[in-house]
Amino acid sequence: MNLDNSNNQSVVIRARPSALATNSVLRNTYFLLSLTLLFSAATAAFAVATGARVGVVVMLVGMFGLLFLVTKLRNSAWGIAATFAFTGFMGYTLGPVLSNVMGSFSNGGHIIATALGGTGTIFLALSAYVLMSRKDFSYMGGFLFAAVTVAFLAGLGGAIFNIPMLQLVVSGAFALISSGLILFHTSQIINGGERNYIMATISLYIALFNLFVSLLSILSVFSGNRN
Repeated sequence: MNLDNSNNQSVVIRARPSALATNSVLRNTYFLLSLTLLFSAATAAFAVATGARVGVVVMLVGMFGLLFLVTKLRNSAWGIAATFAFTGFMGYTLGPVLSNVMGSFSNGGHIIATALGGTGTIFLALSAYVLMSRKDFSYMGGFLFAAVTVAFLAGLGGAIFNIPMLQLVVSGAFALISSGLILFHTSQIINGGERNYIMATISLYIALFNLFVSLLSILSVFSGNRN
């Protein structure tokens, strides 16, 4: 009996630091994510106000370059600065998209608000489900990576060859993939698969960004109130 009690106490002692570490990563991730979303919204508003235009090449170089920088600096205080640089840049690239929606549709503001509300609702619902169920969605990792690759290439093809139906299908696929990534990354945090809150923040931010853009694209296609 003494040996059993000792073993049980050992398990409890080992579990407590793990739970504390998980809660710390989760708390820091959501706090940093909230700040970066606000900063991203501010840079997007600035881009809309100034009529900014961002080329595809500049967007891709800036996005992957800053993402690489965040990854390299993820274990230092500079990683936080790099995170704000990345999310601020992504918000800035979103400005022209928002300007186009507002300029092309008489109800452009409503479309943006609906996409934003839908993104927030989906994120909160999926996050709450993972946090309450504590389910492990790590098995989805390989599938989601492959799906993102295929959808990205299909999206480039749809944009290059101007195939509206393909672009709509890709937007729907990215909405589903982004939802899956929210489940996956949240599960990684609470089950110990991700211990770096900077990388956790970036992962969730990218999922939210893609989900919002996808919903915005889908709603724009089905809106008949063009100017």
